[in-house]
Amino acid sequence: MKAIGAGLSDVGRQREHNEDRFVMLPEHSLFVVADGMGGHRAGDVASSIATTEVAEFFKTTMSEDITWPFPFDASKTEEENRLICGIKLANRKIYDRALGSRDLHGMGTTVVGLLYAPKKNQMYVAHVGDSRCYRVRNGGIEQLTRDHSLINEYLQAMPELPTEQRDNLPKNVITRALGMHDQVQVDMKVDTPHIGDLYVLCSDGLSGMVSDQEIADIVSTHADDLEMAVGTLIARANEHGGEDNVTAIVVKVLEEGTLISESWGNEATLPG
Repeated sequence: MKAIGAGLSDVGRQREHNEDRFVMLPEHSLFVVADGMGGHRAGDVASSIATTEVAEFFKTTMSEDITWPFPFDASKTEEENRLICGIKLANRKIYDRALGSRDLHGMGTTVVGLLYAPKKNQMYVAHVGDSRCYRVRNGGIEQLTRDHSLINEYLQAMPELPTEQRDNLPKNVITRALGMHDQVQVDMKVDTPHIGDLYVLCSDGLSGMVSDQEIADIVSTHADDLEMAVGTLIARANEHGGEDNVTAIVVKVLEEGTLISESWGNEATLPG
C-alpha cells in the first residue's frame, strides 16, 4: 500500500498573520503540521523551524551515513526513532534560537507528524501539544493523539470532575510544546491502516471550530479528491468563525499501483 496527501493552511478570520506551518515529503511518506505560539511573530519562526528541521532530518538520514543527535531507542522501530529524533532535534533548535534572541524568547510550537512505513504497513503518529491526528475509517472517526492540555491533565487526574468545574477550566492552555525546555517528551502512536483509511493532521484552529463528526463527513465525502477535502475543512472552520489560524493535511491509504493525480503532494486551495 501507499499513502498520498494534500495540505492547506489559512490565516483564519480573526488573526493578522499565520503562525501555522506544514510540510509533506511524499518520497518519505511523511506529513507534519506545526502550530506556533509566541509574541512578536515568534510563533511562525518556531513552527517554521519545526517543519524545516524534521524534513531536513529525514532527507539527511535517508541519504547519508551520519551520527544521529539522540540515542537510538532499541525498543522502538527505526521509523519511530527517526520521527521522534527529528522532533527532538527541532525542539533543541527552537530552544537554542529563543535563547539567543530577546524577541524570540518564549516562542514554541505544537507538532504532529505522520509517517507511513509501507513494508510494515504501519502508521507512526508522533505529537507534542494539542495539534491532532484523526483516523477516518468507513465514515467513523477516531482521535489518535491525546492533547497535551491543562484540561486533559485535570481530567486524567480527576476523571470524575464535575461538569461545572470542567467547564471553568481554560480550554487553550497547553502543557507541552517544542521550545519550552531543552528536552521534550514525544508521544508515539502506532496504527495499522486499511486500504481507504483517511488520516487528518490538523492544528487546533480546525479541531476547535469543526466537530469530529463534521471532519469525518467532509473527508469521507471528498475521499477521492484530497485537495477538495482539505479546502472544505478550512472553509468550514472559517464559516464557524475562523477564530485561529487553521491548517490541515489529509492522507489517504491506497493500494499500490493505484493511479494518482500529478498534483499529489501540492498545497490545496480553498474551494469556490
